[in-house]
Amino acid sequence: MAVSALTAYPVKSLGGVALAEAVVEERGLRGDRRWAVVDPEGTKVTAREEHALLGLRAEPLDGGAVRLVAPGGDPLVVEPPRDAEPVTVSFSGQDWARPAGDAAAEWLSTRVGRPLRLVWQDDATVRPVRAEMGGAEGDRNSLSDAAPLHVTSESSLSRLNDWLLETALERGEQPADPLGHERFRPNVVIDGGEPFAEDAWRSVRIGDVVYRHTMVCDRCVMTTIDRKDLRSGKEPIRTLARHRRWDGATWFGVRLTPVLPLAAGAAIRVGDEVVAR
Repeated sequence: MAVSALTAYPVKSLGGVALAEAVVEERGLRGDRRWAVVDPEGTKVTAREEHALLGLRAEPLDGGAVRLVAPGGDPLVVEPPRDAEPVTVSFSGQDWARPAGDAAAEWLSTRVGRPLRLVWQDDATVRPVRAEMGGAEGDRNSLSDAAPLHVTSESSLSRLNDWLLETALERGEQPADPLGHERFRPNVVIDGGEPFAEDAWRSVRIGDVVYRHTMVCDRCVMTTIDRKDLRSGKEPIRTLARHRRWDGATWFGVRLTPVLPLAAGAAIRVGDEVVAR
């Protein structure tokens, strides 16, 4: 098996960028999901509620900065607000973050159509991986939902697309185009191996970094949002519920946590060998 794609999502729920390589840190890929969107009261706002966020993109820059990009609009570079007074936020395991300035708030609010602001998880914040999601003492997470690294596989997606075609034909529906990995927003895509073999991984080495299997990833309605028109449909949740439903949820992909300590300069690259056990 080998890495076939890498993606970082600097701002939670915004589109990300494809990478050839990325530095690996305790809380995942450097620059991944260190920023998020909240409302004026500090309640997190994601694409589950505001599909328009998926039509925006965040590009990682040096020093933790991000460039916010919208179709047909001027981009905005936002530096980490290291000296900003923290504000209350509602993330599990983290109740405060540092807000970006008014320019970022105006940029987001204008494009989404409601008052929003951008917040940043600073370097000193320790957000644990919750025990019920496979976390262990010393684990640190970004603003990702459950664990630092999200992985999907080419073979599992191919199997899912076969099931989606079968479902459409059974129901007399026009088959949709096959889904891509972007519906699931993984950091790493793996090529090779049997479909859903990743469910049973206990640990995996990607390049020179070893990760602990944290949990199989439960899927939410965000996967039903078409990335072209930002409208919700029934798939893939409807079909996953037929084939991949247990414990009251549907499942696709896995979450991993780096095994510490990490070597200086630890990185992951497209083409890296993947060895699981």
